[in-house]
Amino acid sequence: MASTACFLHHHALTTSTAARSSSSQRQVVSIKPNQVVICRAQKQSVQEEDGGAISRRLALTLLIGGAALSTKVAPADAAYGESANVFGKPKGTTDFLPYAGEGFKLSIPAKWNPSKEVEFPGQVLRYEDNFDVTSNLTVTINPTDKKSITDFGSPEQFLTQVDYLLGKQAYFGKTDSEGGFDSGAVATANILESSTQTIDGKPYYFISVLTRTADGDEGGKHQLITATVKDGKLYICKAQAGDKRWFKGAKKFVENSVTSFSVA
Repeated sequence: MASTACFLHHHALTTSTAARSSSSQRQVVSIKPNQVVICRAQKQSVQEEDGGAISRRLALTLLIGGAALSTKVAPADAAYGESANVFGKPKGTTDFLPYAGEGFKLSIPAKWNPSKEVEFPGQVLRYEDNFDVTSNLTVTINPTDKKSITDFGSPEQFLTQVDYLLGKQAYFGKTDSEGGFDSGAVATANILESSTQTIDGKPYYFISVLTRTADGDEGGKHQLITATVKDGKLYICKAQAGDKRWFKGAKKFVENSVTSFSVA
């Protein structure tokens, strides 16, 4: 961009003070008879440099803005008790840890601890919740003459042969409970679900039971059992949680542990 600077010369070739004009100001020059106006084009380098810098900054701003609009930002949502994934990277689950035992494997809740308490014959593994021992998991291995889990009959018939897994009631007196029990009954067990599943060509029984006791303070216990037979051994995995905690999040840990169980 060029501007015109005008210089006034006296007719006698004596130089007068130069008058320069800028783009922001307009200067009016009065010409006397004995003066000659000589105009010369000059480059306004300062303004062009400033304009170039502004143009470069504008282009950079548009570039950054376009990149931000074209970038898909993943939400940093997090469930209660979990850290937010603010960087949008895939987050692997840390709720469960893999466990490999003698001839079996399963996933165990990461916040459950191993327990030395022995509840059942043939028990080889026991874990319990850090905050509530009612929520726990056990694995038992016992010899059997059955070739398959189906040789025990239906899942319901199988449960009657291993009903010791459902626990014992501490009170054995006569009661008239307000909790829905019959007069004189101190415990009841309701099968909520039962099924037969095949894993790697081997049948498994899956049974969900709700047990209630007259002196319980959890409103009953949800007990999930899965069982199979391999090489003359009966494998049983049982996990449970109190009814109140079941609906407060324990259900996920109990169900996932039991359904992950399989023999090697």
